[in-house]
Amino acid sequence: MDPKITESDPPPYRNGITQVLQYGEFTATGNRKVRYAVSLTERDLTIQKITSTPAGRSKVVFNLRDCVGCRAFSADDNADAYFSVYFYPFKRRWMSSGVARQRVEQCFRVSQFQDPRANLEEAEKWAGTIRESSVRQQHLRNRVLYSEVHRPCSVMLLVNPHSGKGQALSLFTGHVQHMLNEAGVPHTLVITERQNHARELVREADLSQWGALVIMSGDGLLFEVVNGLMEREDWEEAIQTPLGILPGGSGNALAASIHHYSGWVTHQNPSVAVRHHYSGWMAHQDSNVVVRHHYSGAQPVSSEELLVSCGFLLCKGLVSRMDLASVHLGSSPSNPTRLFSFLSLAWGFVADVDVESEKYRHVGAARFTMGTLVRLASLRVYKGRLAYLPVDEVDGEEDRQSSVSLEEMTSVSPQCQPPSSAFCSSTLLCRPSKDSPCQNAAHNSRNSNIAFKAKNWEPMSANATLTGPPDSLLVPLDQPVPSDWVVVPEEDFVLMLAMYQSHLAKDLYAAPDSTLDDGLIHLIYVRAGISRTALLRLFLAMEKGTHLANNCPHLVYTRVRALRLEPYSPKGVITVDGEVVEYGPVQAQVHGGIARLITR
Repeated sequence: MDPKITESDPPPYRNGITQVLQYGEFTATGNRKVRYAVSLTERDLTIQKITSTPAGRSKVVFNLRDCVGCRAFSADDNADAYFSVYFYPFKRRWMSSGVARQRVEQCFRVSQFQDPRANLEEAEKWAGTIRESSVRQQHLRNRVLYSEVHRPCSVMLLVNPHSGKGQALSLFTGHVQHMLNEAGVPHTLVITERQNHARELVREADLSQWGALVIMSGDGLLFEVVNGLMEREDWEEAIQTPLGILPGGSGNALAASIHHYSGWVTHQNPSVAVRHHYSGWMAHQDSNVVVRHHYSGAQPVSSEELLVSCGFLLCKGLVSRMDLASVHLGSSPSNPTRLFSFLSLAWGFVADVDVESEKYRHVGAARFTMGTLVRLASLRVYKGRLAYLPVDEVDGEEDRQSSVSLEEMTSVSPQCQPPSSAFCSSTLLCRPSKDSPCQNAAHNSRNSNIAFKAKNWEPMSANATLTGPPDSLLVPLDQPVPSDWVVVPEEDFVLMLAMYQSHLAKDLYAAPDSTLDDGLIHLIYVRAGISRTALLRLFLAMEKGTHLANNCPHLVYTRVRALRLEPYSPKGVITVDGEVVEYGPVQAQVHGGIARLITR
């Protein structure tokens, strides 16, 4: 016997004021006898089961900031139409404590009319309004207005199939591809075939055809892309092409960093839901309410959770500034080489572990743990001279703020304005027109236009001098550092690590105070004399980001604008963003916010 249908509860109100954009009653896709009342406000989608008993009126509220897309479609065998909404809210983990983004799909049957076209039009109306409302929710956050990817029309997605455990391509097809399809993001898959393939590709590419360049690999492939962009004659415009990162390698340091910058932790409150800043919430009336606070970078995250988190950020398409460091290498002072770095410069213990652990690549991220233990067993001391320009010594220059001017952030290319009759299905991309060069990009995502097998990667060697911004804080490597620099008196080190992001690896929270565009180099070095036990304790503390408060007498941390390292040891390893570079004198200067990264 069919249950008696009653009126549903009214849509939720906040502070007595809310505007219901749309309201409707729909049946479940699998059971026509189950009906739901669906109301859409500017912030939330509220779904309530219609039943004769108040106790059965379960309600769920989805924040539209967690929505990546919505689509309408019709059935072939009847007059009904449907619309599906795709959310990735934070939910409790099944097997462990804490929360992670998890996929939730809500699908509704539209059958109010006998005319199939009328039902489809109603479904499309709901889908369009939900997409539009979702887009509006994400621009202003913490009183900072972020831009969105708005250049024509498709995403170039570069995959290194041999990164990490060699599973990057399967991770793409198993996780990322359906997220992009749900969000309506056209993409062209490019599989790299050799070292520096991506570097050469972006150096010559017509960037006007791409809304963003997305890398699914470890940090090494992004290193290639950044330097390929900076080698172009139009580098000033090219480096502002939005970049995206999807973790497919072993270290995944930048992916872990942007997950940290954008994430949240939750606490349980059995009686009340509290909205902090711009965070959303999803709660059942008969369950504990989730209350969100800012995410801690020390919270452990699985590889799959990190991939889903970064995929969600890619689908949302918000763009922030990112610092780059200009790195000069110079075994030959008369002909120095210049590279650009987005992550780190390392010498000593960290660089050795990064390189020597390559033999354990088949175990994935655990390679770094194995490499650390092996290197601890034969701890080395590295001789050299370290100097740096502290932050306070830069005349008239203040620490950069994360916010970007509203004028710059709201500027949209005229060719990417969506038509007034059809709102974009994703913030990443405008809807392609019939003559758009990207109209077949969705097809290309399934049938890659460049599908090669990658060769084994080799250490990155220095190339010709790059274009780029002037390094006003640096002098040639064959000249003494300026008088306002600090020269470290010690010459025996265990490691030197310069960071411009928060994470050195997925589980190494190396620079807790770092932000994406703070305009700083976070310099960490460990002097000789530290015991193996103390060094191990230091790295264990780094997993939680507490190493800087560990009161280790051999550890020094300072914030700088520029640095110089002159190794005295005849043999050694220097890495830039995890890539081996020429061993010898090296210096670097940070350039605040010159790149663009899809994050937040």
